[in-house]
Parts: sequence; structure tokens; C-alpha cells
Amino acid sequence: MRHTLPIAPQFYVTAPQPCPYLDGRMERKLFTALQGDNATTLNDALSGQGFRRSQNVLYRPSCTDCNACMSARIDVSKFELTKSQRRAVRRNTHLTRRATSPWATEEQYDLFRKYLGARHADGGMADMDVFEFAAMIEETPIRSRVVEYTDKDSEQLIGVCLTDMLEDGLSMVYSFYEPEHSRTSLGTYLILDHIEIAREAGLPYVYLGYWVPGSAKMSYKAKFSGLEVFFAGEWREMRNPEEFAEERHPLSTPPIAEQVANISLPDMRATKF
Repeated sequence: MRHTLPIAPQFYVTAPQPCPYLDGRMERKLFTALQGDNATTLNDALSGQGFRRSQNVLYRPSCTDCNACMSARIDVSKFELTKSQRRAVRRNTHLTRRATSPWATEEQYDLFRKYLGARHADGGMADMDVFEFAAMIEETPIRSRVVEYTDKDSEQLIGVCLTDMLEDGLSMVYSFYEPEHSRTSLGTYLILDHIEIAREAGLPYVYLGYWVPGSAKMSYKAKFSGLEVFFAGEWREMRNPEEFAEERHPLSTPPIAEQVANISLPDMRATKF
């Protein structure tokens, strides 16, 4: 018997678990598999609707009593450097950028463990071993790159970003860096450099993941001009973060069936020649 992948993606919901961003909240995700010949098409379409990629899965928050998490992206044409961001660029002129295929190395993993230990020791990735790390980097059905930043003199690996190439931009899937270099605003610099990469490639957006009002971990994203968030089913420019206060009314989150029905899917039919 021959088995084939379904033409239309199937959507599922995770079981509730503690929210990593807001204390006392529970998170739940709507997700679908990312596989087959149409993986790139589906990833492009759903990334534009607030979904994010994790290995072979696309997901979006679907919490029952909270809608704080909003996908965020920078409109490259509207971005302007602030004074502090200009300083971040100057402080990191000693770094060299190199984009490679999505292949995990021991040097990357050592830096990853060091970063987690200093910044996210109690996070969901704290127990990730080398094999799980390799899967995070290498298991991608779409066009992805590992962007490495090394010191020009010592050739030491200082920062890493797993980056997806989308039809309309770059998606920063996950980044980590030498925690001792946080004083140089290295995390900010990685985003600034991706904005420059997108500009050079003629891509309009840089996707940053989720922005969560009230979460100290995510507050830095609101400091970038040209920021847009996926709010109430559409991308909206963020001029004032307070305009995007969450709704916690029990009826503010649509039922799962309604959420799925409102997802715009690309044509997944195979092309015949």
C-alpha cells in the first residue's frame, strides 16, 4: 500500500503547559507538520500569518485565556538606527560574519550551553543535549542558514543565528552569543546585521519571533523602528506598545475550528507538466 502526504495541512493543538514568558499563565500552540515538496510554500504562507518554524513544525500561540504573544517583524524600508543602536554597531566592528549550511558543530554547542547557562538557565532549552541541538540546527525542510560571527583577531566564535530564508524576508529562528559580550549589545547587533543582510538582498522584512507585552525577555524588540506585529489577524505598525494591550476576556480567543478556518493556505496541488 502506498501512502502519500495529505494535500491540505492538518492542524493540531498542544496540551497546556506553563508559559515561558508570563508567570502564572498557561500556553497552548496550534501547529502543523512542515514536510514534503510544498514545505517552502507553506512556510512562506504561514510565516506571514504569525506562525514560526521549529524544525519540521510550524506553530502559533493559541492560548485559551490569553492572547499576549504576537509575531513581530521589522519593515526594513522603515527602519532607522537609534543612537544606542549606532553604538552597538561600532562596538562590534571587530566581528566577521559567515553564513554556512545548517550544520551543527561542537563549537556552536559549547557556545549555546554557555549562553543558556548565563541567560536562560531555567528555560525550556536548559536540558537540551548535543543531539537535540543538532536536530534544532539541521532538521529543516526549507532553505536555512547558520550565520556565525567570529572575532577577527582571535577567530573565536562569538555569536550564532539560525536563519530561514523566506520569500519576503529573513526569519531569525534562534540566536545565541557569548554572554561576556552582552555589554557590547551583541544581541541587538545580530538583529541589526540581519536587517543589513535583508536590505542587501532586497528582502522587505526581518522576522523576530514573538513580542510579548509585559515580558521583560521580549521588551527589547519594541526598541526597533519599523516594527510590525501580527494583531487581530493582520500586520500592524507598532507606534506605541501600549496600543497592543492583551485581551483576557474568556471569549477573546476564537475556537480552534474558527482559527483554522481563517488561515489562508497556498495552493498545495502538485504542478503537472
